[in-house]
Amino acid sequence: MGTKKITRRQAITAASAGTIGTFVNWSFPSLTFGSKMQEKLAINGGNKVHNGTWPEWPVWDQSAEKDIVDMLRSGRWWRGNGEHVVDFENKYAELMGVKRCLATASGTTALITSLKALGVDAGDEVIVSPFTFIASYNVIFMNKALPVFADTDPETFLIDPSTIESRITERTAAILPVHIYGLPADMDSINAIAQKHQLKVVEDACQAWLAEYKGKKAGTLGDAGCFSFQNSKNLPAGEGGAIISNNEELMDKCHSLHNCGRPYGSIKRTSGYPISGSNFRMQQIQGLILMSQMNRIIKDADIRLTNALYLDAKLKEIPGIVPYKLANGATRSAYHLYPFRYLSEKFNNVPRDKFVRALNAEGIPCGSGYGPQNKDGLIEDTLNSRGYKRLFSEARLKKWRDENILPGNDKLCREAVIFSQNILLGSASDMEDIVRAITKIYENRETL
Repeated sequence: MGTKKITRRQAITAASAGTIGTFVNWSFPSLTFGSKMQEKLAINGGNKVHNGTWPEWPVWDQSAEKDIVDMLRSGRWWRGNGEHVVDFENKYAELMGVKRCLATASGTTALITSLKALGVDAGDEVIVSPFTFIASYNVIFMNKALPVFADTDPETFLIDPSTIESRITERTAAILPVHIYGLPADMDSINAIAQKHQLKVVEDACQAWLAEYKGKKAGTLGDAGCFSFQNSKNLPAGEGGAIISNNEELMDKCHSLHNCGRPYGSIKRTSGYPISGSNFRMQQIQGLILMSQMNRIIKDADIRLTNALYLDAKLKEIPGIVPYKLANGATRSAYHLYPFRYLSEKFNNVPRDKFVRALNAEGIPCGSGYGPQNKDGLIEDTLNSRGYKRLFSEARLKKWRDENILPGNDKLCREAVIFSQNILLGSASDMEDIVRAITKIYENRETL
């Protein structure tokens, strides 16, 4: 079969229908290089490529205001005497295709609760990705366990499963893969390792709403999956989080833990507070906001997918620009951030940070994403604390430091560039401006 050309309009139609496979035998028109754009780079005083605005985020739906006002007037503001958090939990469980959802105060508290419910305790170890937000390993510290970093695959931006097994010790209790930027990790490989060593798996899907792995939703592939609804997220409520699972007993325990240890379901009432828990409850107003925002989540996800696939096809044609690669088995990203790698050697060795500044000057908002979290100063502060010196021997902490050399992660942290999710909600013309701006910088790289 010959390769077909695809227009932007055809791309939008196909991706909105959720048909990623439609693109297999299609190609976007190729870029050509060799004749420099005559315009001076904006960073050097020239005109910028993109002069318009970008979609704002979050987007408020005024039709949600009546239900919120009614709830506020009722005085039923917390989940204990209200129905809206439960309504959201049911709706989100249905969207994710699982039996149970528990709404929490944040993604961080969802992770803390899940790890504790699965038995992670003081002195345990949890294997985690180093290319992530700080919460992914802070929650391990908050359970008085030791975060052990496996390396990152720079091509996928995700934990490299081939580096996990060497990190397992007799104290390892769980693996915490992170679907960072909405990119699903290689869950088949991770689960196989976990099953071999009898480890629990908590998916940090805090940036991965509607992302898919082999057609299943991210967050449904481990023992538990955790999500965030913080203000910047694709499904926002200011703050908020959720745990999902098909394990009824586990979810009962999570419910008790997040509600001060009160009995729930299979958690027997031996007293008013039979287990040691905390207050990680979601508020009624958050549940209402989330149900309103869910009305747009599928449409927005399809727009992001369409625009991301367009950028995938066009950016890879620019020398030195390498879009993310989906991990084995991953079928759809949520695109909380759209990532690519910048290879400075193809840009006359212009540093990544200067490329980022030049792209911003052209009217294309971008950043460098996460740094090497495994080298964060707070980690050493914690390892040197009195408590951790009691929990872990000097020899174990020395071995941890010796093994905390992650070349794949270091490489990615030097090369990564990202666009935020609201950029991917832009128009076809906006996406073309992104390609034009990066092409302009490449063609005029010797002037940077």
